[in-house]
Amino acid sequence: MGKGRFEAFSDGVIAIIITIMVLEIKVPHGSDFATLLPLFPVFLSYVLSFIYIGIYWNNHHHLLHATHKISAGNLWANLHLLFWLSLIPFSTGWMGENHFAAAPTALYGVNLFMAALAYWLLQYSLICSAGDSSILKKAIGGDIKGKLSLLLYGLGILLAFQIALLSQAIYVAVALMWLIPDRRIESALKEDR
Repeated sequence: MGKGRFEAFSDGVIAIIITIMVLEIKVPHGSDFATLLPLFPVFLSYVLSFIYIGIYWNNHHHLLHATHKISAGNLWANLHLLFWLSLIPFSTGWMGENHFAAAPTALYGVNLFMAALAYWLLQYSLICSAGDSSILKKAIGGDIKGKLSLLLYGLGILLAFQIALLSQAIYVAVALMWLIPDRRIESALKEDR
């Protein structure tokens, strides 16, 4: 499979995920602004998840920009990532509908943890396919930010049952950490040219 088709499929799935998330926000019955107040937690969880999906889309694009060939293993690693991303509308909806309660917040963290792990596996798979001298391997390096994200998600999951608000703050902090697309890949591509 060509890299273009691989990327187009992923882009399509990510677009559908965003569409499903927005369709989960139900229109309230009533015509005054007070009817919107119960939707505030749902809207906040949607915003956070939209940002996360955007982060994955941006970094996935950069990842593939530094990739020249796609193997069967890469296809499965990518599907693994898309699987966990496709569950974000569910965990987002459950967390928002239940006003950030402990169990939904923990499940949201598990979803984020598994998506991050799947992204790491995709990265590793692409590096293995390209070989040790790949631009991607050079760009990723020790991937401290990726490992730190997994650690913070794990901490957020554990804290969800103690202090759910702190758990959610951790999820927001990790999103802020990744908000700017991974510049390591851009830098490595510039050096390679």
